[in-house]
Amino acid sequence: MMETLAGFGRSVLVILEEAGSAAILLYRSMRGGAYLLRRPALYADQAFQIGVQSLPLVLVVSVFTGAVSSWQAAYQFRGIISMDFLGAAVSAALFIELSPVLTGLVVAGRVGASIAAELGTMRVTEQIDALETLAIDPVHYLAAPRITAGWTMLPVLLVFSSLLAHLGAFAVANTMLGVSADTFFSSVQKYFSMRNVVSGLIKALVFGGGTALIGCSIGFRTMGGAVGVGEATIRAFVYSSAFILIADYILSIFLF
Repeated sequence: MMETLAGFGRSVLVILEEAGSAAILLYRSMRGGAYLLRRPALYADQAFQIGVQSLPLVLVVSVFTGAVSSWQAAYQFRGIISMDFLGAAVSAALFIELSPVLTGLVVAGRVGASIAAELGTMRVTEQIDALETLAIDPVHYLAAPRITAGWTMLPVLLVFSSLLAHLGAFAVANTMLGVSADTFFSSVQKYFSMRNVVSGLIKALVFGGGTALIGCSIGFRTMGGAVGVGEATIRAFVYSSAFILIADYILSIFLF
């Protein structure tokens, strides 16, 4: 019993340490805004890596997310609710929940882990120490562009994700369920709510910034050579995924 409590206590301390380190890094990154404005190329490079290079994977995931959502909704509607409401139901689920969360998880797996690995490698090979000896703040130079790109590019990715997810949902509804384009999209339009769209964008903004912040925080504190970099990469993905799911619940309470 005592060992279990001790293990739980250690886990709590680790979580608090990670949260505190991330909060300090966020504060220092925000103070580096002026530095980033003077060097927009740093942001542009990270925006390309986080946004543009993530787009193909996000689009593939989005199409099949919409497709399976349409199929599962039709299965649950059958014999209970008219298929005339299929488009509205799928659209609301995509805008509010599925597109933001799944896009966030895709970016966490691709970008969050990549940031941790890149910065972790720089830490163990003393490249970050070299920046400090040159009087370059590594937080301003390395973390601020990544965090800024994270919270600005994920909402952009969400726009494309939602569009492709709706097309995937319509393709299944039309070809496999016999729902006409007029019925599907008129239902989407009739029950469309701007609040759902804004809520999804707010979630994406928080998910993107949080994922990049976690990756940077873990990367900066990497130790132990190649083994440490591998562990940091795994930890970044796990923490980012957990953050997205927890933040999704908290945001849903406040937004709805």
